[in-house]
Amino acid sequence: MAIKIGYQPRKQRRFRYRAPLHVRHKLVAAHVSKELREEVGKRSLPVRKGDKVRVMRGKFRGHEGVVVDVDLRRYKVFVEGVQRQNAKGQDVMIPLDPSNLLIIDIDRSDERRFS
Repeated sequence: MAIKIGYQPRKQRRFRYRAPLHVRHKLVAAHVSKELREEVGKRSLPVRKGDKVRVMRGKFRGHEGVVVDVDLRRYKVFVEGVQRQNAKGQDVMIPLDPSNLLIIDIDRSDERRFS
């Protein structure tokens, strides 16, 4: 995290609730796989739409898919194929915490992503 506020939990929560978008993007980060880590040179990266990830925890453990959406307001990530049926019988995407994901492959369309 770029900005350090304090060690008290209430200050940490307050920082997350009031964080601007450019800081929220950094808080939605996930670990990088060992193969990709050697290539990229970083242990973790912010998750972006188009990245391929593996779910490491929860009911969908082991599922691999492409990131469909990143919700910076709720700090959640939506992955293709991770869905359930609601009461009406419609398929809805399940929001995942980025700490429970492993980035397998990155979207390379933005050349400034690592600069």
